[in-house]
Amino acid sequence: MDILDLLHHRRSSKQFGNVAPNTEQLDAILKAALRAPDHGRMKPYHFVVIQKSGMPKFHECLKSAAIEFEMDEKNAAKADKLANQAPMVIGVVAKLDHESVKVPVWEQIVCAGCATYAMQLAANAQGFDTVWITKKWVEGKAIREAFGCAETDKVIGLLMIGSPKDGEEIASARDAEDPTDFVHFIR
Repeated sequence: MDILDLLHHRRSSKQFGNVAPNTEQLDAILKAALRAPDHGRMKPYHFVVIQKSGMPKFHECLKSAAIEFEMDEKNAAKADKLANQAPMVIGVVAKLDHESVKVPVWEQIVCAGCATYAMQLAANAQGFDTVWITKKWVEGKAIREAFGCAETDKVIGLLMIGSPKDGEEIASARDAEDPTDFVHFIR
């Protein structure tokens, strides 16, 4: 799959098979993150890989977030779904330096976001489906503690990764959007 084909056809998937990236594939995914645009070469991110043996602890962290944020029963039930959704999760933490004169915090967050997207594309390029989860799930105290967050760190998201469900091919976009709907030119 060439890069433009990947970029033009990728989409998030919420259903996964039970095959996670192996060590070599995970290494390729993590290396892709290190190539994200990074003003000042700060590497303002940290990755937390959650595999099968870590899923029970991950599940407890999600349940704690549901309690902490007083989620209703429907949303709290999503903790169970999320914990069993994919065979691998990569938590992404932006390690923010608020004292940096050269690189503002917003650029550090964008860098961590770009690193997340690079991992998502690297997983897709290897035949895995992915989805990037955010919302209150990434703000809970238990997740922050499990991820080793300092007070100034921000959890960017949870990147769910797994094989396509039931041997299907990687999920692809149904309809390509027209980029002219999002662009104007200064001539």
